[in-house]
Amino acid sequence: MALHSKLTTKSQTTIPLVVREHLKIGPGSELEYELREDGVFIRPKAVHVPGQDDPFATFAEWSSKNDENAYADL
Repeated sequence: MALHSKLTTKSQTTIPLVVREHLKIGPGSELEYELREDGVFIRPKAVHVPGQDDPFATFAEWSSKNDENAYADL
């Protein structure tokens, strides 16, 4: 399926609805552009969720004040 859009005089375009739905993007979403030999690959920018890369973030019982004091020097 080929989809099309036009550039305005300010080099802006509207991403077709079917593409926005497929990418699960909306107002305020950021996009990444990857230049390739045969064109450009567009994808939603990965959003960093604080604590997502911390395997202990979900264990609230390991984040007491006593634990913070006990492991402060590590």
